[in-house]
Amino acid sequence: MKKITISTFLLAHVFCFAQQQIVSQNYSTGTQPIYYTLQSSSGKTLNYDEILGTPYPDKNFMKAKISGTTDEQVPIRYNSYNDEIEFKKEDEVLALPKKTEYGRIEIISPKKTLVLLDTSDELNGYFYEIVNGKNKLYKKIKTKFIDYTPAPNGYASDKPANFKTLDPVYYIKTEKGFIKKPKSQKDIINQFPDKKDSLNNFFKSNKIKFDKDEDLIKLVTFLNEN
Repeated sequence: MKKITISTFLLAHVFCFAQQQIVSQNYSTGTQPIYYTLQSSSGKTLNYDEILGTPYPDKNFMKAKISGTTDEQVPIRYNSYNDEIEFKKEDEVLALPKKTEYGRIEIISPKKTLVLLDTSDELNGYFYEIVNGKNKLYKKIKTKFIDYTPAPNGYASDKPANFKTLDPVYYIKTEKGFIKKPKSQKDIINQFPDKKDSLNNFFKSNKIKFDKDEDLIKLVTFLNEN
């Protein structure tokens, strides 16, 4: 696809941005704070700053390069509740369209990469790319909104609304497709029958926990080298 400038990109997709918002997004100019809102079951509209926790793995906007645009660096952050990439353009914050051409976001520092994946399940969307290569390791971070709960009686306390970050979910992408949420050695060996012996030796020498970044990095790196 022909490279386009960020300015042209914004003009072409400003209508898409408005359509893609899951919560109402209000942005103001200058140094005014940006508020996002959610509707509570109590009928009250809650600003993000009224909710405990955060939907952002990192609240700060970080400079990044977005595929399908020029090499201009754009301030972005990931909203893991909405599964959206938010980016700044001058004094506005907008949501990046979920399109394949803009589906690779490379954060400059600290170095991280977010990739838009079609996984054909409920976790479709943005994943952190942990290992690249013939076999790739991806991590999904998802945040849940837990609504305000009133106290059932005078002896208990109200439970405030909060954002809860769920345990990460890992996917391994192979030439055959995705290994989704691997939980055992068998899940891996079944996908690589030609590597059965070497994998058995690898697992004997390495106690791999399938919910740990460092262990899965070691496993996928081994797959790429053998």
